[in-house]
Amino acid sequence: MTSASLTTVQARRRSLLWRLHFWSALIASPFAVIAAGTGLLYVFTPQIESALYGHLDTVTPQSQAKPLDDAVAAAKQAVPAGWTLHSVMPAHDADDSVKLAFMPPPAKAASMGTQGGHSGHGGAGAASQASGSAPAFLRPNFGFPSRSTVVYVNPYSAEVLGQLPQADRFNVWARKLHSSLMQSDSWRWMIELAASWLMVMLVTGIFLWWPSTGQAALPQAGAKGRVAWKQWHSFVGVTLGLMSAVILTTGLTWSQYAGGQVRLARDAAGQDSPRIPATYKSTNPEQGQALNWQQAVQVIRQHAPDVSMQLMAPTGPEGVWRANQMDRGDPTKRFDLLVDAYSGQRLYYSGWSEQTAFGKATAIGIPFHRGEFGWWNQALLFIFGAGVVFSIVSGWVMYFQRRARGLVGLPKLLPGAWCSVSPWAGVGGLVMLVAMPLLAASAAVVVLAEFWMGWRARKAA
Repeated sequence: MTSASLTTVQARRRSLLWRLHFWSALIASPFAVIAAGTGLLYVFTPQIESALYGHLDTVTPQSQAKPLDDAVAAAKQAVPAGWTLHSVMPAHDADDSVKLAFMPPPAKAASMGTQGGHSGHGGAGAASQASGSAPAFLRPNFGFPSRSTVVYVNPYSAEVLGQLPQADRFNVWARKLHSSLMQSDSWRWMIELAASWLMVMLVTGIFLWWPSTGQAALPQAGAKGRVAWKQWHSFVGVTLGLMSAVILTTGLTWSQYAGGQVRLARDAAGQDSPRIPATYKSTNPEQGQALNWQQAVQVIRQHAPDVSMQLMAPTGPEGVWRANQMDRGDPTKRFDLLVDAYSGQRLYYSGWSEQTAFGKATAIGIPFHRGEFGWWNQALLFIFGAGVVFSIVSGWVMYFQRRARGLVGLPKLLPGAWCSVSPWAGVGGLVMLVAMPLLAASAAVVVLAEFWMGWRARKAA
């Protein structure tokens, strides 16, 4: 290929990149601004929850805590008859309250609306175990069920501090606002559509910025007008590129459609996280005495990492104590544990070393996406969210500055641009379409629009 023909091909490819960058901005912008705004609100969840629920979550430390059984007994007295204790989060730090999640009777739970399910992933396994029809495997627990009501108890006095439906916690509300705009799960497609096209915007933007085009890598002090907007738009987008990729990828892993594709690939590669066998049973010795709550938590702490944990009591004489981590701020302390209800013998344990590579990646990526690693994580997410808003706003400012009055202002597409795609770019695009079904569906609409506009242009000529 001669240098002239190579230049022509590169020009065609660049015009196609501009066109795709514009389409991605056009489709993603409204939803992306909403997602960034609700995400920025969610970033400050720890501070907001501390202000709202400090009187429930924390207590004044004292010298000696009462047995956990006293807190359980006090909480049971505070809820209506017929409510079932689902799980308990014992106090970990000296100023922590004891948190006990109760599930209403089935009829009452149904009347509470469609908040159902677990506040994390995998509540179905625990629910099946509690109903006596345990599946072959149990799913991990990541928090209290969203249908539960949590009772907060002072571990030093066994005084009930109050109770609150888990669905009314700010973090549950903010997460639902961010993922589905407070609508049902059928509305989650909006945020997933935005994330899918933001990924296209990120990839095309990086190729358009690439320094080989001769543009300045850093914003120039003397730049003004559209040139300054362009330089800052490129600088912010590329600087946040890696974090953008992480945030978008982790968000898509638990989305409705792309998440399903991710899970299929994960299972096909044998990268599913260890599942807890539901076949373990406690050995009930003759006239044996089962462990009470205080004894159980003492035994479990001998086998588990030093982290806030969630405990589930045995169901039936052969049931087992079950425990897992509640605080995901340190992924290496993730664990699932089963112990015998009488002897306290460890029956099953799965920790960080038992996780697959995919499981470890998600155990790090998802808490990072949610800002659960502390203030530095929150600061990065705030910068990211603000950067997304700036990139979108600056892109549209440049668009209106470039667009001639009365025209749509689509970036010019050179003849043969669609046929100039390199094999590697074609493969990469195909992978993205397969991995993100909403991207594929909406891209089909874009292609039809392109054909229609091309037909109109040829007819007008």
